Amino acid sequence: MEEYLRANEVIDWQHPEIVELAKQIALEHKTSTAIAKGCFEWVRDEIRHSFDYQINPVTCRASDVLRYKTGYCYAKSHLLAALLRANQIPAGFCYQRLSIDDQGAPYSLHGFNAIYLPEIGWYRVDVRGNKEGINAQFTPSEERLAYNPQLPEEADFKAILSEPLQIVVEALQAHVTWDSMLRNLPDISLESAKAYGLVAHNKHVPAS
Repeated sequence: MEEYLRANEVIDWQHPEIVELAKQIALEHKTSTAIAKGCFEWVRDEIRHSFDYQINPVTCRASDVLRYKTGYCYAKSHLLAALLRANQIPAGFCYQRLSIDDQGAPYSLHGFNAIYLPEIGWYRVDVRGNKEGINAQFTPSEERLAYNPQLPEEADFKAILSEPLQIVVEALQAHVTWDSMLRNLPDISLESAKAYGLVAHNKHVPAS
């Protein structure tokens, strides 16, 4: 479990501002699950999704997401992981492959998190940010993510990674503006998913 608590260049949870925010959130709650929920709701609601608000810059490092208060789904997941790890709560990274326009190709990855909760084990959450048609919540043990893959070439990858995918990090670092990033969202084909440590379970998930 130690690998899900580590700090690195992207998940720089030892940054003073992240440590301070993590501490503030923890002071308001008594259990690790309540702290995890507090961290989840803070990032979901306080960090503006880059596309939804069409604001710059494109962020990647957790401390930059906190500094600029904006990020794509991947970046928001980096900050949530950092806040959780700063509170000694194991956190990992999960991905889905989704149609960008819900009609088929082109596709892109969508990033979110898994949190290890003592009562139930790994629990997946999505801090993308809610809006009309999206209502992600922290409701263990019911999973309420932002998206539900439905098309044949979409996928819900069940792997829980200890570090963000390098293809995602590189994409975020290569772009400065939200619209440039939007035109170059990272993608992994179902055929190549295994090479990235992902397994495409439930390619077609019935709508709930």
